[in-house]
Amino acid sequence: MSQLKTIGDYLHQYRVEGRSVREVIQNCLKDSKLYDDKNIWITKADALFLEPYFLRLEVCDPGSLPLYGVPFAVKDNIDVAGMNTTAGCAEFSYLPSEHAFVVEQLIQAGAIPIGKTNLDQFASGLVGTRSPYGEGINLFDPDYISGGSSSGSALAVTAGIVPFSLGTDTAGSGRVPAAFGNIVGLKPTRGALSIRGVVPACKSLDCVAIFAQNCEDAERVYDLCSIVDDEDSFSRPKSGVKPFGGTFRFGIPGADQLEFFGNRAYESLFWESVAKLESLGGIRCEIDFSPFIECAKLLYHGPWIAERYCGIKEFAQTQSDAMLDVTRGIILSGAKPSAMDAFEGFYRLSELKQLSDRIMAAVDIIVTPTAGTIYRRDEIREQPLALNTNLGYYTNFMNLLDLSACAVPAGFTPEGLPFGVTLAAEAWNEHSLLSIGAKLHTASEYPSGLIKVSQPQTVVLAVCGAHMSGLPLNHELTDRGAKMVKKSSTAPQYRFFALESFTPPRPGLIHVREGGSHIEVELWEIPSEAFGSFFNGVPPPLALGSLILADGKVVKGFLCEGYAVDGAKEITALGGWRNYLNQ
Repeated sequence: MSQLKTIGDYLHQYRVEGRSVREVIQNCLKDSKLYDDKNIWITKADALFLEPYFLRLEVCDPGSLPLYGVPFAVKDNIDVAGMNTTAGCAEFSYLPSEHAFVVEQLIQAGAIPIGKTNLDQFASGLVGTRSPYGEGINLFDPDYISGGSSSGSALAVTAGIVPFSLGTDTAGSGRVPAAFGNIVGLKPTRGALSIRGVVPACKSLDCVAIFAQNCEDAERVYDLCSIVDDEDSFSRPKSGVKPFGGTFRFGIPGADQLEFFGNRAYESLFWESVAKLESLGGIRCEIDFSPFIECAKLLYHGPWIAERYCGIKEFAQTQSDAMLDVTRGIILSGAKPSAMDAFEGFYRLSELKQLSDRIMAAVDIIVTPTAGTIYRRDEIREQPLALNTNLGYYTNFMNLLDLSACAVPAGFTPEGLPFGVTLAAEAWNEHSLLSIGAKLHTASEYPSGLIKVSQPQTVVLAVCGAHMSGLPLNHELTDRGAKMVKKSSTAPQYRFFALESFTPPRPGLIHVREGGSHIEVELWEIPSEAFGSFFNGVPPPLALGSLILADGKVVKGFLCEGYAVDGAKEITALGGWRNYLNQ
């Protein structure tokens, strides 16, 4: 493949190497054929479609346009003049004579649309499997879902076919497939990008989303598209921006409100991301996530389902048999809510918005997993609605509460499946979110897109108690072939307790915002294949998490559940477990 992954890579080809736009785009389309079995595309550009784009750019200076010759993909519920818009349903198909507003802005900037991408039919789903054009295939493991509804748009970026693409995001469709594809997904503020020329899902909530290899490219595309469209009644100008400084407060759900649906690898990766954000200057705060959870339920279990029906009412009334069964069931259920249901829903949303606004005012951003888990395609076939609901746990509330959000890659499971987190803020804070997201993405130390992840042969583990060298439980490490790397200490963000109600006493390490100190630890390398058995033998209230070391590095370690230190003896001032034992 050409390995042109970012916008900058393409511009370099034109501006520095002097390559022709015909050659570059033809190579791009040739590369795309390698993924023809992944159900990425519904329509691909042919020579006749592309010729006017080539003729226009061939008489332009490559330095005169910010996206000169850069190919991009468009979700097939967004209009591109000269290509059919299907919304994932052939019977609904029509041929638009005009580009959607956002597509027009990108073309004016020099970009070239090379195709329309697959999606969950009528953008109703977060799974990527609800399409008559084939299920989206996860490029890291074909047994797993790609995520949706913007499945093809995300896959095209993950594969490196295009450096950016457009999707839509009503309930998470621009974030979930980004997380499952190891790329960035920006869900702008409602109304920041015009939805004129977009087949509506929930028109009052719909957002055009941007997929990219990195936050810088997502920001570049956003800046080119975020123009007020006077012909779109939902388009609105920027207002109320709250810039963040180098230090920022980020809220995470309380421990009893975090949900990983049994996926311990995702749970571990989330806490690793939290620790990395702290190492980047973030101050962690626990928030009450219940208003967000309840708001998420309104989207599909409240009167807003009627808006999905309203968006394609005529087609739903006359050709519902053309829809997939699960899509038909969702959309036709929108005919049931009454006007009274709608008003009651708006009243409750207003109450929840008031509660969430108070929470958001106390922090700069909130940080959650983008999805609490990932499912196999066969699991989705067996439970299409319940598992889809699980995928929306952290996403469905965003547009109802008028938040901006950015999903960024945040590591891989031991099986090589991507994980991502979402940073969300009040409306119009896209630039601040992308700035923090870029730093977190860099800290994850993995490139974006389709990469083969070589799993480490060893896991570096910080121990602070009886597993330290010369102490009673050290054999549990050495028996598994672990070797000590060095002695170290934590960052000064921890309090230390002796849990003397246990026999023998156990150490309890708690992460805090203030009042902490450096705590002595030892770093041990344990073979990856032996780590699982070691971890399973560690009893509560200890739990695997991520520790920030004094040098800013983040490693695995054992933290204590907060409840266990109530009434326990604090030994923070002693600086370590050995000092406690030697009292």
